[in-house]
Amino acid sequence: ATLAKHFPRSHSIFSEILGSWGREKLWISETIRTRLGVPKRKVLFSEHHLSHAASSFYCSPFSEAAILTVDGVGEWITTTLGTARRSAFERSASVMFPHSIGLLYSAFTAFLGFEVNEGEYKVMGMAPYGEPKYMDRVWKLFREVSPEGFELDMDHFSYEYSTERSYTQKFLDLFGDPRPPEEPFYIPRFDRELDGGGGSRGAAERSQYYADVAASVQEVVEEVLLGFAKGLRRRSGMASLCIAGGVAYNSAANGRILAESGFDHVYIQPAAGDSGASAGAALAVHHAIHPRMSPRVMEHAYLGAEYSVDDMAAVLQQNGCAFERTRSEDELVRRVSESLTGGKVVGWFQGRSEFGPRALGHRSILADPRSIRMKGVVNARVKFRELFRPFAPATLRSHAPEYFSFPNGDADPWPYQFMLCVVPVHPERRANLEAVTHVDGTARVQVVNAAANPLFAELIRSFGDQTGVYALLNTSFNRRGEPIVETPADALRTFEWTAIDVLAMGPFIVER
Repeated sequence: ATLAKHFPRSHSIFSEILGSWGREKLWISETIRTRLGVPKRKVLFSEHHLSHAASSFYCSPFSEAAILTVDGVGEWITTTLGTARRSAFERSASVMFPHSIGLLYSAFTAFLGFEVNEGEYKVMGMAPYGEPKYMDRVWKLFREVSPEGFELDMDHFSYEYSTERSYTQKFLDLFGDPRPPEEPFYIPRFDRELDGGGGSRGAAERSQYYADVAASVQEVVEEVLLGFAKGLRRRSGMASLCIAGGVAYNSAANGRILAESGFDHVYIQPAAGDSGASAGAALAVHHAIHPRMSPRVMEHAYLGAEYSVDDMAAVLQQNGCAFERTRSEDELVRRVSESLTGGKVVGWFQGRSEFGPRALGHRSILADPRSIRMKGVVNARVKFRELFRPFAPATLRSHAPEYFSFPNGDADPWPYQFMLCVVPVHPERRANLEAVTHVDGTARVQVVNAAANPLFAELIRSFGDQTGVYALLNTSFNRRGEPIVETPADALRTFEWTAIDVLAMGPFIVER
């Protein structure tokens, strides 16, 4: 129906969509049955946004909660609002395609020169370098907004009928020429972060404009999401909120929801996107058959593969690496901590890999958070990514309130341990956390669950005992454009291809 409505403009994607359905989607039930070797009666399907809701609620510690799911689109729904009690979900409102916060944000992602479905977090990272000067223009993209939904003015968007561009000329009339993807994003403060370099005044002016656009769309999206959350709190009367869907990775918006929505507690599925929806589909079916009697909380995200010491040793030996095996975890922690205090960048590969897109201390690149220069070094020489991209601090719950400002003064464990919320850094502490404090004085903090990750917690504690700062710069163990490392071979390859100084893989240490 959508393609017919926009014909002939939609003709270019008709064959693509038809081919996708013909090759794959019409036969997905049979494909699953065949590959898993199960009877057809055991292949069940769950609605996309129900899967998102279940992925958060059934992993939360709540027996009842308000529910907010927001993404690009799933089937025809882009946003749902409702409540959940035990095994019963009640949807109070929904927004249908093509009206989508996720696709609105993706349109700006493309306009700002980044890859759709990959660069949305870059827009969020760029936004604090700007001022929300153009919010009035962004609001013109909406026909209406309420605490229960919204409607976009689709004259500004072309994603319904085009795979080439997601916005129209009318959009460009509001915001001007798009930023060329190859154009450097230059802000004068980068000179300090890299001990020199520089860019032209014209480059800085262009970059500032695009940063102001990013700040404007980010502010509007925060206002819309916060409006949803406040409305849910008021209508449901519930004290807890569960959030999922790809837009739940917008950690700046999450921070405002925690601080301003009125909910006492918020749980956000750490794999909030479609990967988490796979677990949600299974949970939805399970609890429909076996009604939930008590919460079974997802207390950590370390659910992936784990590799043995022999696996790691074999990879190191096969590649002719010079390495040392530490005799104990205490020795490993001491030596890695000494490397970090000495200004070295460490690849940290321990235990099971994380479920979701965040490296939470098992597949991480770690560095000293105290110097602004370290941010530039890791961005430019290790991650090979844009200089404006911020890094997250990982800290201990016992020390978190010393550095960061949490709603009610407490680091509620659920969203913060999964690195899903932005919070202010105390002004008097910013000088000690320059590499992980964003330009607006905030940080996307990870409050480490010492019970779930005792080795990482002990490393932070050791670093703090030596430096007085109980935090580390923590970013995902990968290069730009690549997935987070999964296997020992992945870790070694990334170590060899980057300027990481030390690889700590299980009990083994490899140094350049």
